[in-house]
Amino acid sequence: MSGSNGQTDTHPYQSLAEDCPFGSVEQPKRSTGRLIMHSMAMFGREFCYAVEAAYVTPVLLSVGLPKSLYSMVWLLSPTLGFLLQPVVGSVSDHCRARWGRRRPYILTLSVMMLLGMALYLNGDAVVSALVANPRRKLVWAISITMIGVVLFDFSADFIDGPIKAYLFDICSHQDKEKGLHYHALFTGFGGALGYLLGAIDWRHLELGRLLGTEFQVMFFFSALVLILSFIVHLCSIPEAPLRDSAEDLPSQQVPQGSPVSADLMHEYGSIERVKDGVDTELAMPGGQTKQVPEQPNWVQKSQRAMSMKSLLRALVNMPSHYRCLCISHLIGWTAFLSNMLFFTDFMGQIVYHGDPYSSHNSTEFLMYERGVEVGCWGLCINSLFSSLYSYLQKALVSYIGLKGLYFLGYLLFGLGTGFIGLFPNVYSTLILCSMFGVMSSTLYTVPFNLIAEYHREEEKEKQQEAPGAPDITGRGKGVDCAALTCMVQLAQILVGGGLGFLVNVAGSVVVVVITASAVALIGCCFVALFVRYVD
Repeated sequence: MSGSNGQTDTHPYQSLAEDCPFGSVEQPKRSTGRLIMHSMAMFGREFCYAVEAAYVTPVLLSVGLPKSLYSMVWLLSPTLGFLLQPVVGSVSDHCRARWGRRRPYILTLSVMMLLGMALYLNGDAVVSALVANPRRKLVWAISITMIGVVLFDFSADFIDGPIKAYLFDICSHQDKEKGLHYHALFTGFGGALGYLLGAIDWRHLELGRLLGTEFQVMFFFSALVLILSFIVHLCSIPEAPLRDSAEDLPSQQVPQGSPVSADLMHEYGSIERVKDGVDTELAMPGGQTKQVPEQPNWVQKSQRAMSMKSLLRALVNMPSHYRCLCISHLIGWTAFLSNMLFFTDFMGQIVYHGDPYSSHNSTEFLMYERGVEVGCWGLCINSLFSSLYSYLQKALVSYIGLKGLYFLGYLLFGLGTGFIGLFPNVYSTLILCSMFGVMSSTLYTVPFNLIAEYHREEEKEKQQEAPGAPDITGRGKGVDCAALTCMVQLAQILVGGGLGFLVNVAGSVVVVVITASAVALIGCCFVALFVRYVD
């Protein structure tokens, strides 16, 4: 499927980077350096995620957040993301900004991430300096910290869709695969670095004394990494804007037989319409013409500005293999998040036999803290192995294909978490944390590789059946990427709303790890039987 073609009155809009009168035109080859620059967004995003994972709970506890508000903090952001992600994906498909379709949204969301971090890491210090009344200070500190956490989570979850759509817009199929592997590679590096910096006791170092607290130290590093990463990302590969081809075509002529550059797609051929906008004729090289079928009225309306109704129609009517891929992504992220969100607590309570509710000077509480620290090192192992496995994937895919990679990722994670839950031991648990990295790398690459395969297949079919015919599905790459990534938010909602209940019923966090294992093994069957793979 090619990107979205918007339409206003009788003027056909097309992206110079993606759409053209003849359907899909192969993008120029991108250098490895450019793809690495593009992947820096994932490095910065995952670094900030790791900092949040290490510090958000201590921050919330330090400001005195009531336990009754914890569920709202963790569920509000994914709920908003799940509802709004496809909408923004659709809007970006039709964005006509001079800077491109995706980069304006990536820039906006990165600024929101920075603002969210500033609020939840510095909000308490700022309120303490400005408000003297203890009661008002408590209310303002809790409010600002909650807003910061929700804003950061919302933006960080949301930004993955535009980043993937940006990659798909400006890369050839081979470069899309390479780019996704680099995304996974730098995602692991960013997470590992974030966990390592979060494990350092900054209070006893000079930088910690200079900036005040460890929260301010981590904000300094997070802001620096985030700003530099996204500057490099946004300057990596130019993104052509969505343009009104009716304005460009009369003045553009391309000699017959000349090669078609991806930057000059709009110059190859011309589109002519009769005055009433009903008949469309495509001028082909050599003087030939081809009639393009008229679009239905609902498609013309959705291409002008896709409304919520037409967006829902496009999502409901998406091909069944897209829906199956979204379900498999939901199953994978549900299993992965079930384990990751409770892993340090599992290490403290089950592996180290600690008790987080005992007095702070007791042996049980100290053992729990030690387990949490070792759990953080386990998460660091997960990130490092995720980077390593993303590199190995490029070699494995030629032997076992995408189906084998998808199945293997779910299987190893399911078996690894099952062994951790049944035989909790410090050393075996840390070794099996590498299986978390396999799952992480799989979730960041294989589903989006399949989306790229589906798009390429549909583009070839369109080119064979009716070259130059507009896309009548009402969906663009932004919508498809958003539909896939919003499964992460839905998984967060399911995990946040369901696992707490399971832990209370079972009386132990072991049930979390066993649940993650069972869901992953169910996912193995689903990806093997229901997900469609392109030969």
